[in-house]
Amino acid sequence: MGGLLGWLPAALLAAGVPIFLVLLATSLVVLALAPDLPLAAGPQNMFGSLDKFALMAVPFFIFAGGLFSTGGISDRLIRWVEALFGGVRGSLGLTTIGTFEFFGAISGSSVAAVAAVGRTLYPALRAGGYDDKFSLGLITSGGAIASIIPPSILMIIYGAAAEQSVAKLFIAGFAPGILIGLFTASYILWYSRTRTLAPARPFAWGRVLRTTREAVWALGAPVIILGSIYSGICTPTESAGVACVYGMLVARYIYRELGWKDIFDLAVSSTMLTAQIMVIVAAAGIYSWLLTVSGVPQALVSGMQALQLAPWQFLLAVNLLLLAVGCVIDGGSAILILAPLLVPLARAAGIDLIHFGIIVTVNLAIGMFTPPFGLNLFVSQAMFKAPMALIVRGLVPFLVLQLTALGLITFVPEISLYLARFVK
Repeated sequence: MGGLLGWLPAALLAAGVPIFLVLLATSLVVLALAPDLPLAAGPQNMFGSLDKFALMAVPFFIFAGGLFSTGGISDRLIRWVEALFGGVRGSLGLTTIGTFEFFGAISGSSVAAVAAVGRTLYPALRAGGYDDKFSLGLITSGGAIASIIPPSILMIIYGAAAEQSVAKLFIAGFAPGILIGLFTASYILWYSRTRTLAPARPFAWGRVLRTTREAVWALGAPVIILGSIYSGICTPTESAGVACVYGMLVARYIYRELGWKDIFDLAVSSTMLTAQIMVIVAAAGIYSWLLTVSGVPQALVSGMQALQLAPWQFLLAVNLLLLAVGCVIDGGSAILILAPLLVPLARAAGIDLIHFGIIVTVNLAIGMFTPPFGLNLFVSQAMFKAPMALIVRGLVPFLVLQLTALGLITFVPEISLYLARFVK
């Protein structure tokens, strides 16, 4: 049975079958062929995998991300960050990466971040003298930060799959997300000194104050979302619901950029996206159960112990695996498939599962813009009508930067765990 659980999904994936059908078809075939397994275990495990409180945060954060990206909040954040970097050579590039950091703190979605930030800043980057390749690479790769800076949908899914604290995962993601931003900012500063760019808009306190006043409601979003979690007022799920109410009120009554019909349409599209994610969660639930009862995780743990791999060797192998998987499967699906296999191995290797969750998240966030099937690639191609080859060439330096940061995050656990130790 273990062999069938391995080669059948690989064959179906190679044939281009959608991931939820891959998992579901494999599970049904195994159940039908295994006389000692009751068929009723299929629906029981599928529904059981959805019965997790942490997963309730997913639809809320998807909806909130849509409100923040279209309700005037992202535009005001961009103008505020741009005012802060006034007078600095390369200020537009720094504004782009700074906006990704802030937008990640209210969205949690890599794709939403690329769409929201790219819509405004890609034309500005091109007009400011940044070449097309650099601009495309910066925006397409920058969305990865939104999957790492809390709140993160990938962290919520990992927390549910690995039974780890989502609040701890959130706070553990701060330093890695900032580290990647600093690496990228350093490259932007170097790049800006080797190119002829439009003169930076001079810094002015009046402009900073004006944009701060305009963006104050936008800046309040991460304070409310994260502050309510770490003050103990709300769980991550409850804070996601608060974010939705806050986003609706700001977009409808304060910034007046969305009507009730627009909000309803956003709710419908968020529901459709949530349904796609939850179908995968349900299919992965029965597949994970079959892996467990077939003894695959236990066999992997025994095999790893027999190899006597050092923790750093195990983590290097996991990074290579996740980077390869992230190129072809979306992050949420990859976590649901691999967590039942990798978490027992990480535990056996003595690796902190919060630190391991950050490693998994960063790997799969990088996979979001890695060829051939990273979702951010297709978002950029659709938005900017750019050739895929040009986007991929522009991504090379940013991929190197993020892989370097991944190495530090992997082998220096304190980057992730220092702040997490303050959360119970």
